[in-house]
Amino acid sequence: MKKILKVSNLDVKLKERTLIERLSFDINSGTLTCITGENGVGKTTMIKTILKNFKKDNHVKFYIKRNQVQYVPQLRNIDDDYPLMVKDFIGLGLQKSLLPWISKKEKNAINNVMKETNLLHLAKTPLGKASGGEQQRVFLAQALVSNPKLLILDESTASMDKDAKVELLRLVKNITVKTDTAVIFITHDPLLVQKFGDYDLEIKNKQGTLKSVKGVNN
Repeated sequence: MKKILKVSNLDVKLKERTLIERLSFDINSGTLTCITGENGVGKTTMIKTILKNFKKDNHVKFYIKRNQVQYVPQLRNIDDDYPLMVKDFIGLGLQKSLLPWISKKEKNAINNVMKETNLLHLAKTPLGKASGGEQQRVFLAQALVSNPKLLILDESTASMDKDAKVELLRLVKNITVKTDTAVIFITHDPLLVQKFGDYDLEIKNKQGTLKSVKGVNN
């Protein structure tokens, strides 16, 4: 297990308002850390603050390169007539590549990540024609294709039904174990925390408390 990120006594602010005070926690490889708390406590602002201070702040220390971090935001509006095929959209996540002139190695990487995320059957489907749950898996695959060391999911299951949420998080958990990737997952769903989380960083009353999640991870 390797240290990926260390946050020490970080104040998280939105304009002039302090949302979180003296926040401290570590993120290690191969772990899934859930960020929980009520709306408005500063969960997403915390992540944005940490990323903004990459290599710029003594309170935030990354042990990986910036291009080894992938962030999947909460919501993307994809029109029904969005024409790019699933496999090509995933390929946009490759570092320093220009579609369609990608190498055999890169094509293999796209195929492998589609297999991991159960998307092979949708490879040639326009992204706009995929369901909401399928699109979330595509966004995840696009983030994973560059083999990140840290994957940040900002409420990626918010608009999904229960079964789709569990399916997506099971995929994420399996990939975490298989590739030793660290995952930060912002969520309001206690079931997902209990079922898949290794740690829970709860933000409450301007404080962040990190605790180990007790229970069986499936």
